Amino acid sequence: MTSRAVYPGTFDPITKGHLDIIHRAASIVDELIVAVAENAGKNPKFTTAQRVALVEADIKLLPPELQKKIRVEHFNILLMHYVLQKNAQMIIRGLRAVSDFEYEFQMAAMNNRLNSAVQTVFLMASDKLQFISSRFVKEIAALGGDVSQFVSDNVVAALKA
Repeated sequence: MTSRAVYPGTFDPITKGHLDIIHRAASIVDELIVAVAENAGKNPKFTTAQRVALVEADIKLLPPELQKKIRVEHFNILLMHYVLQKNAQMIIRGLRAVSDFEYEFQMAAMNNRLNSAVQTVFLMASDKLQFISSRFVKEIAALGGDVSQFVSDNVVAALKA
């Protein structure tokens, strides 16, 4: 049986922290779908198409053997419906801090109630990346700060555009 996972997020924009989770998740599954949520409620800086393109560009920074296992899509339906459409067995979620855990724990419990056959797998952020958030990256960039240590060059360019 092929193991297929969905790593959902807004990715507005994708950070080196996200890319680390993608790298590590792709290392433990046969297929990884990075699912970019439209999520208009979060008032994203980038359009869904732009976010998908940025994620696809960053995936090219990963080793070729992992790139082959990853595809990037967008979705605008209930996550559990999307996961079932894709015949995935697990949802990947990244955790940066204890404050993330409470929200993620509640979401995992709700998803489990919707479909107990789909498992939520938590990956801890790497210690050097756990403080990075898309929100902070956008705020720093908007105020003219250097975000190159937090995001790829193509994301830096997109933030400047």
